[in-house]
Amino acid sequence: MVNNKQPDNRVGRRSLLSGAAAVAGGAALSTALPAGTAHAAPKPLAGAAGAGAAHVAATPGIIDIAPADPRFPDLVRGTNQRWVAAPEKVRLVTTTAQAETAVREAVTAGKRLTVRSGGHCYEDFVFNNQVQVVVDMSGMNQVYFDPAKNAFAIEAGASNLQVYETLYKLYGVTIPAGSCHSVGAGGHISGGGFGLLSRQLGLTVDYLHGVEVVVVKANGTVETVTATRDDTGDLQDLWWAHTGGGGGNFGLITRYWMRTPGATGTDPTKLLPKPPSEVFVHAVSLPWPDMNQRSFQTLVQNWGRWHEANSAPNSPYAGLFGLLKLNSNAGPRSAIGLLTQMDATIPNARTLLNDYLAAVTAGVGVTPQAMTVPMGEHAALPQLDEPRRLPWYIATDYLSGGNPTLYGKYKSAYARKGLSSFQVSALWKHLSNSAFTNPDALVQIDSYGCKINTVASDATAVPQRDSILKLQYQVYWTNPADEAKNLAWIRDFYKDMYAETGHVPVPNFTNDGCYVNYPDKDLGDPAFNTSQETWGSLYYKGNFTRLKKAKRTWDPTNFFRHAQSIPLQ
Repeated sequence: MVNNKQPDNRVGRRSLLSGAAAVAGGAALSTALPAGTAHAAPKPLAGAAGAGAAHVAATPGIIDIAPADPRFPDLVRGTNQRWVAAPEKVRLVTTTAQAETAVREAVTAGKRLTVRSGGHCYEDFVFNNQVQVVVDMSGMNQVYFDPAKNAFAIEAGASNLQVYETLYKLYGVTIPAGSCHSVGAGGHISGGGFGLLSRQLGLTVDYLHGVEVVVVKANGTVETVTATRDDTGDLQDLWWAHTGGGGGNFGLITRYWMRTPGATGTDPTKLLPKPPSEVFVHAVSLPWPDMNQRSFQTLVQNWGRWHEANSAPNSPYAGLFGLLKLNSNAGPRSAIGLLTQMDATIPNARTLLNDYLAAVTAGVGVTPQAMTVPMGEHAALPQLDEPRRLPWYIATDYLSGGNPTLYGKYKSAYARKGLSSFQVSALWKHLSNSAFTNPDALVQIDSYGCKINTVASDATAVPQRDSILKLQYQVYWTNPADEAKNLAWIRDFYKDMYAETGHVPVPNFTNDGCYVNYPDKDLGDPAFNTSQETWGSLYYKGNFTRLKKAKRTWDPTNFFRHAQSIPLQ
């Protein structure tokens, strides 16, 4: 974690990958299973029945944590400290049957229920003043090959790093999911999922074969349903709704099954893609004291032009993922960061990487400097001004840095082209503002496109399939008293960036809406969205209608709901 006492040229906060898809990583596996062997069924946590610390009578197998329990404060908040709930209890489940029971008992008692998988929701969708029961999925965290489905099962509470470690170490495969190691699968996959391998492999949901969901029927009956890519009718709609429709909408997700579409045979090592065995990792900083408006504009325009020219599906740069971390200029130690991961195994990889770095920094007139990269629990990786060739999993572990528990606000946008001159000027205006002195404020612009854009916009619930950049606006603070000024900064910034389209990124020649996994309640507030587009159309575009149909079919009583859940109509 980076604080205000960071050394010179340390880039941003939230470690190197702030916000690229979002604390403690998965532990090393104690045993290696031979290919094709499934893990044992999950076991209840120790003390599940009659645990002395639980102050609510628990349903057998479910651990109920009430307000008097010392664990309670840790279980009623996520990583964003703005959102803290006061439910009657938190219910930790370790099996699908327990999850179904927890939902059934909440329905019978008329209790408002929400679900936590990893705790990284940016808004108060899980932790709010209306929730009475929180179902915590962290005890359902198994990752294993399921011969019955001929696919890999990932339980909703598994973290990104647990998924990567199990899939790669046991089977040599992976999925192109997010970079932050503690993000939970339950919400991440259902919202689409992307990360440093996405230009090469696509979105996470492009590999979704099936999903297991606890649903509530119109008569209040609770049941567990499995829907797969191969189903038809309403079941196919339920599967499709989980390919980017967002979490907390249709039911309680207990597990996913992942498999490459069209994969054949039963050898698990061939049912998901293999990551590159080695990657180049490169990270430099451009000190703010050396920047002026011309150099800043040149850098951002170079970034956009390069991605316009190198984001086609067949691009030799499909194996390159870049992050441009436009941190605010909060003093002499502030810097803009440029991080790159590239497949080191493709022909001429080092030459391609060098050419990319030269193109992005051409004419900027600022000498890049090596930066000390904070990596959460891990040792820092200094001297990355020269690309470091690392084994893929080691690089993934290093680059999965923490998402520290702070107060924060986030916004997002997709871009089909490089940013317009109007938008680059807005970036400069707000990031160089000397009156705003928070060093923990930034816009991160991620590489997009390539393999992502080979999928039709309606084939999954993620409609943004011709963008080349994804933007995440971020601001953090540690003192609750600082909330108003930080919210004002990011809201004014975003309004100026999209002033030409009603203060939000309405899909047009340049913009393409917002990412549901970076939720922003402001999109539904006419004070901040003066366009004709609703939050639903900004997230889902033309897919919103089909998502509402799935909602009416699978959650007709609107039992699963939050401030931006899919509406019935």
